[in-house]
Amino acid sequence: MAKRIKAKPTSDKPGSPYRSVTHFDSLAVIDIPGADTLDKLFDHAVAKFGKKDSLGTREILSEENEMQPNGKVFKKLILGNYKWINYLEVNRRVNNFGSGLTALGLKPKNTIAIFCETRAEWMIAAQTCFKYNFPLVTLYATLGKEAVVHGLNESEASYLITSVELLESKLKAALLEINRVKHIIYVDNKTINKAEYPEGFEIHSMQSVEELGSKPENSSIPPNRPTPSDMAIVMYTSGSTGRPKGVMMHHSNLIAGMTGQCERIPGLGPKDTYIGYLPLAHVLELTAEISCFTYGCRIGYSSPLTLSDQSSKIKKGSKGDCTVLKPTLMAAVPEIMDRIYKNVMSKVQEMNYIQKTLFKIGYDYKLEQIKKGYDAPLCNLLLFKKVKALLGGNVRMMLSGGAPLSPQTHRFMNVCFCCPIGQGYGLTESCGAGTVTEVTDYTTGRVGAPLICCEIKLKDWQEGGYTVHDKPNPRGEIVIGGQNISMGYFKNEEKTAEDYSVDENGQRWFCTGDIGEFHPDGCLQIIDRKKDLVKLQAGEYVSLGKVEAALKNCPLIDNICAFAKSDQSYVISFVVPNQKKLTLLAQQKGVEGSWVDICNNPAMEAEILKEIREAANTMKLERFEIPIKVRLSPEPWTPETGLVTDAFKLKRKELKNHYLKDIERMQIVIGSWHKGILLVLNTANICAGYRVYEEEIDLRAVRNAAEAPRIVHALRQWKSTGPIMYLTYCWMNQACTKILATLTRRPSLLRYKGREVSPACPLKVFRIAFHEHEEQRVTAPDC
Repeated sequence: MAKRIKAKPTSDKPGSPYRSVTHFDSLAVIDIPGADTLDKLFDHAVAKFGKKDSLGTREILSEENEMQPNGKVFKKLILGNYKWINYLEVNRRVNNFGSGLTALGLKPKNTIAIFCETRAEWMIAAQTCFKYNFPLVTLYATLGKEAVVHGLNESEASYLITSVELLESKLKAALLEINRVKHIIYVDNKTINKAEYPEGFEIHSMQSVEELGSKPENSSIPPNRPTPSDMAIVMYTSGSTGRPKGVMMHHSNLIAGMTGQCERIPGLGPKDTYIGYLPLAHVLELTAEISCFTYGCRIGYSSPLTLSDQSSKIKKGSKGDCTVLKPTLMAAVPEIMDRIYKNVMSKVQEMNYIQKTLFKIGYDYKLEQIKKGYDAPLCNLLLFKKVKALLGGNVRMMLSGGAPLSPQTHRFMNVCFCCPIGQGYGLTESCGAGTVTEVTDYTTGRVGAPLICCEIKLKDWQEGGYTVHDKPNPRGEIVIGGQNISMGYFKNEEKTAEDYSVDENGQRWFCTGDIGEFHPDGCLQIIDRKKDLVKLQAGEYVSLGKVEAALKNCPLIDNICAFAKSDQSYVISFVVPNQKKLTLLAQQKGVEGSWVDICNNPAMEAEILKEIREAANTMKLERFEIPIKVRLSPEPWTPETGLVTDAFKLKRKELKNHYLKDIERMQIVIGSWHKGILLVLNTANICAGYRVYEEEIDLRAVRNAAEAPRIVHALRQWKSTGPIMYLTYCWMNQACTKILATLTRRPSLLRYKGREVSPACPLKVFRIAFHEHEEQRVTAPDC
C-alpha cells in the first residue's frame, strides 16, 4: 500500500501544495450534512444515539497511602466498574448547565475558562459552551501558576470551571492575581469551605448550577446558538517554547479538521469504545472525543496514573482502566508507547532462553508478514495475547500524535498489540488536522498524506539546507492550508502576522516551523524542526530532536534532552534514567547509596554515556551529533514538574534554566577566555563524561617570574585526583612562560597534535590529549 499514490501536488511547479487524491479538486469542510457548528454535531448524535451509553467514569471504592522506598507517599486506588450516562442524560445536563450559567449572568460570546483534569464533566461543560455560544478558554491542568494567571487575565474570562483539587492547590494561591474571574464552578461532588477563599469570588458546585438551570423560569429560555464563524475555543498551548499562546478556533475550523480526521478512521461507530485519558485541553484529545461522541462511540474516562494494571495509582492486585473498559480505540503520545515498549521488552529479557527465543522467532516472523500485508493469527494467539491484554485486549486502532514515533516502537505496537498505528501530524493552530497514515500503510517514520480537509506545501529554508528542489525528494518548512487553520493568536497580532497568511483565494495558511519531506506516494515525513536545529562552532548543524529520537529507546534511558550551543563544538545531554535497570546495574558495579546517590555517581554517568555511544553508532549518528557528556536526573520529567508538556514534549527553555548550573559545569570552554586566564580542569572527569571541576587563576596577578614556582606547585596539588589539563590563552609574559615551561616538562600532561607544546608556540588554543582513546577536537592554528 505504500506504493499507491495517496496525495499529489496541484501543479508541476516545485513547492506546489499536495492534496489527497480522494479530494483533489476541492477540500472537505463538513462531514455530516447541515452540521456546520459543534452544537449541531451534538444534536445529531443525541438524536441518533439517545439511549446508548455515552460517557463513563469508574467509581472509587477505596483509597490508601503507600510508602515508597524513596520515602515518598503515593495514593493507591481500588476502583470499581464504569458507571455510564447515555446521550439523553448528557443532553439534559448540558441544557441545565447552560441555563444555569445564563441565570448566573454569563452572556453569549463572553468567554468562560476551564482549568480541569480530563473527565466526563469537562466534556459536558465543553458541549454546553458550544451550544450556548460561550467561547471556551482551555488551560492545561498541569500549567504552573504564572501560566494560569496569564491565560485567565489575557482571555478576560469572568467564569472559571475547575476541580476541587486544583482549586485548593494551584488556584487558591493565584486568585488574588486574577483580574476578571468572579464565578468559580467546581465539578466534583464535594463540599468546600468557601470562607477560606478571598472575597469577591462566588464559588458554586457544578451540580448547584445545573439545579439552578433546571428551574422552569430558567430552562424555558432557549440558547443563543452559534454560527460557523463564531469563536468556539481559545485553546492555550502547553508553552513548550515559552509563555502559552491562545489559539482562536472558530466552529468552522474545528468542523473541517474533524472531517479530515474521521475519514482516516475506518468503521468508526457505535460498536467502538474509546478510552479518554490525555488532556482534553490538548487538541488531539478534544477533537478525538468530539468525533467519537458524534459517531456513537462510548467514551470511558481514565488517567495516565490509572491506565493499566501496573499504573502508579492502581493498588497491586486490582485492575487498571484498560482491563475493565477493554477499549477498541485509543490515542497516545509517543512517550506512552515508548514506556509500554520498554516495559514489555524488559519482561522479555527476564524470560528463560527458550521463551526468549520463541518470542524473537514469533516477533520476526510476524514482522515479515506485516511488511507483506498479512497477519499471523497463530502468533497472536500463542505469543502476543498477554501483551495485547495490557490495553484490554480489544484495541483495533491506535492514533499517535504530539511528537514523532520511533520506528522501533511503531513496529513493536504493530506486532505485539496486533493493530495498526495511525501516526498523525497536526498542531493546535491547524485544529489538530494535517496528516494521518492510512491503516493499510505499515511503513514507519512517516506521518501519512494530507487529510481531505487541507493541503500542505513545503517552503525553502536555505539556512538549514532544505529546499523544494532537493533530490530525490522535495524538502522544506511545512505550511498547512485549509479551513481547519485557526484564526490566529488571541491578542497577539504580531505573532499571528508572523506565522499565518492568507492567499489570493482567501485561504488561510500556517507556517509550522517543522521541516518535512514528501515521498513519491504523497506521504509526508517529519525530518527536523527549525527551533531544534543548532549550528555548532565548526559549522555543522545538529538536530537535537533527531539525537533524542535516536537515543530515547536505550534500555537505561527513560527520557533524554540534548543541548548544544553555537559557540561550542559538541553536544551534551541530560537523562532521566530507568530506575529499575540503573539500580540493578549499580548493584552489579558495587555502587551503593540512595537513588540520588546513584544518579550523581560518576561511574553510573559513564555507563549511561557508554550506552549512548553504542546506540548512536547503531542509529548512524554523525560523530558531532553524539553527546560527549551526560548528567543524570533522579527525578522524572512530568507535566507537573513543568519540564515537559502534557503531551510529554520537552520544554527546552525550562530544561535549560533548570539545569543551567550543570550546563555551565559541563561546558569545555576553549579559545574564548580573557587574556591571561589559566583554566585548570580535572580531565579524568572529562573523559568519563563526569561533571568538571574547574578553577581559574588570573595570570595577570602574577607580577614576576619568581612567583611561577608557587603557582606550579599549587596546580600540581590536583595531580592526585587524576591527570590534569592546562589550557591558556597564550598571552606570554615572563611569568606565564615560566609556568608553561615548567608544566610541559612532562609531555604526557600537555600535547598538541601529539607533540609536546613549546612555551614559545604562538597558539591561541591547544589540542589536549586526555587519554590515548579520547581527544577533544578544537580548531587551532598550526605551530
